[in-house]
Amino acid sequence: MSAADVGAEKGLTVYGTTWCPGVRRVRRFLDRRQIPYRWVDIDEDAEGRAFVEQVNNGMRSVPTIVFEDRSILVEPSIAELAAKLGVE
Repeated sequence: MSAADVGAEKGLTVYGTTWCPGVRRVRRFLDRRQIPYRWVDIDEDAEGRAFVEQVNNGMRSVPTIVFEDRSILVEPSIAELAAKLGVE
C-alpha cells in the first residue's frame, strides 16, 4: 500500500516540514476550521519523504496534500485549498 493509499483511507493527509511557512499556513487554515488531517513530517518520515519526491518529480515540494479521493494539491494557495474542500 502506498502512502497515498494510506492518506486516502484516513481522509486528508498533509505532507510537509515544520519549518516551511507555506505548510504552517495550510495547517493553521485546517486547524482553525477544525478540519481533521493526518500530518506527515517528511524530515522525520522516510516513506513520506519518498512519496513527496515521487509525486513531485524528485522535488521535496511541500505542502503536498492528498485528499480522500486520492487527488493531490502541491503548494496550493489558501483559496485553492478552500475551493477543493468546499469551505470559505
